[in-house]
Order: sequence, then C-alpha cells, then structure tokens
Amino acid sequence: MTNDPKQPLNPEEEAAWRALARAVLVLPRILEAELLETHGLNLAEYTVLMHLSESPERSLRMTELANRVALSVSGLTRVVERLSRQGLVERLKCPTDARGHLAHLTDKGFDRLVDAYPRHLEGVRRHVMDHLTGIDLPAFAAAVGTIAAADIPPSRRTLPPSA
Repeated sequence: MTNDPKQPLNPEEEAAWRALARAVLVLPRILEAELLETHGLNLAEYTVLMHLSESPERSLRMTELANRVALSVSGLTRVVERLSRQGLVERLKCPTDARGHLAHLTDKGFDRLVDAYPRHLEGVRRHVMDHLTGIDLPAFAAAVGTIAAADIPPSRRTLPPSA
C-alpha cells in the first residue's frame, strides 16, 4: 500500500474500494426493504429508535441524535415528525435549555423496536456477518470505524467533529 495520494490504486486496492463502495450503497437498501416489509420502518427510523433506546431516559438532544444517525438536523426533524405521528417518539423542550429539543422514545416506540429487532438482526447476520467469517473482526471494525469517523463536511455537520 502506498501513501502517495496521486498514485493510482493497485488492483487489490481498486477491488477493495469498489466492493466497499457498493456495499455502502446496497446494504442499507436491502436492510431497509426488509424492515419496511415486515415492520413498516425505514432504516433511518429504526436507527433513531435504536439510538434513543440506548440513551439515558430514552432521550437525546436533537442535534446529538442527528450526529449519531448521520442525518442533518432538518432530515432528523422529518424522521422524528413521522415517528411522532405514529406515537413512537415525542419531541420535548429541553429542560436545561429553552432553545433545545429532545427526542424521547415512547413505550410504544420501544415495543416497536423490540418487535423489529429480530428481523433486523437476522438481516444483518445474513447480509453482513455471514460473509465475514474468518476475517479479523476487531481489525475490520477498527478500519471501518476510522472510515466512518472521517470529518463530515461543514455544510453537513450539526456539531463540531470533537463534540
């Protein structure tokens, strides 16, 4: 592997890059189609419910939640509005900051997530984990995590990268 950014990719690098680029596009579509078909949730909605379920008191500031799910604040607002209409999430004023808002997972939203989880887990195992047998998973996770942690362009960022 070369460190010269102007050097063309060698055949192994090119194959790895193309496979990763395709997987990044195809996997979400496959997993989303399964969630929509079985539970009426798109992948962004499922991810919002998941992050809220893992947060203290099942609540997060909207800006923090947007960063965790890699959506713009306006994109997250639309997702939260859809989930609110279904009674799965509530949007509340932040008690410590009158300008801020929290997204809060309702009991109904938690139940919906619990119902959807087995199907999503099955899809992740079948479409991802089954293909990683024999790979050093900690190294793979570290490499992909480093890629995913790359700085988001300022026009798409909701909080500074260090936040």
